[in-house]
Amino acid sequence: MSELEKLFSIVEELRRRTLRILYVFAPLFGFFLTFQIKVARVPGIPWPVPYPYPNLFYNVTAQVFGWLRAWMLPPGTTLVNIGIGDSVIAQMEIGLLLALAVSMPWITHEVGAFLMPALRHNERALLKSIAIPGSILFIAGFTLSFVWLTPFTFLLLFKYVSAMGLLPYLSADSFITFTLLYTTAFGIIFELPVFIYTLTRLHIVKSEFWRRHWRGAILGCLIFGMVITPDNSGITMMLIALPMIALYFGGAFFAQRYERRARRPVGA
Repeated sequence: MSELEKLFSIVEELRRRTLRILYVFAPLFGFFLTFQIKVARVPGIPWPVPYPYPNLFYNVTAQVFGWLRAWMLPPGTTLVNIGIGDSVIAQMEIGLLLALAVSMPWITHEVGAFLMPALRHNERALLKSIAIPGSILFIAGFTLSFVWLTPFTFLLLFKYVSAMGLLPYLSADSFITFTLLYTTAFGIIFELPVFIYTLTRLHIVKSEFWRRHWRGAILGCLIFGMVITPDNSGITMMLIALPMIALYFGGAFFAQRYERRARRPVGA
């Protein structure tokens, strides 16, 4: 098989895997935008039974939006629709995140099936060894931000609003963009130790590099925190950068620990 034929086969396989992902992702996205979840009392069943009901406007994304508003925002905060399409955009963003979250196991399966043939034996073993820790870290970061950090951030920022004597108003689009971006960013930055450990275990970056360039890493964490947060305050930047710095040093520690074990003689 020529190099060109190999390239075409790879592109064809990528197209096939992408379509298989869309076959799951697209119906989920459409469902969240066109159905709402109702509950009914069924004789003989002691708890309410949820069921989908067609509703183009008050759909699952609108229900999630109402729950997010009640959970995230301090009492007395008013959400307003500034742009004509803000509410539609908010529903689309929520629907995309929900569809991505629900279809993530299938997406992971398809991506793994696409990459596996190109990986060496040790790379496959590494991928399997970091899959569970990586998933746990992402869920931990997302949950920490969703349950505590994001509501705390809103509470803290609106205390400044109150201190200035301003009305606590927030656009619906800004609220959803900040909430989804902030919580997802925390899930991603909790993957930092896995990223550092993987590069060292693949012998791409030595553990000494992470230890020697810690000052640049701190600066990079601060810049990342500034870019990823959609507001202009330094508070949210620090709330992202500080955990990220701690995770960096944690990843550097485990990378160094791996190299020490790898250099240790067998049976020592």
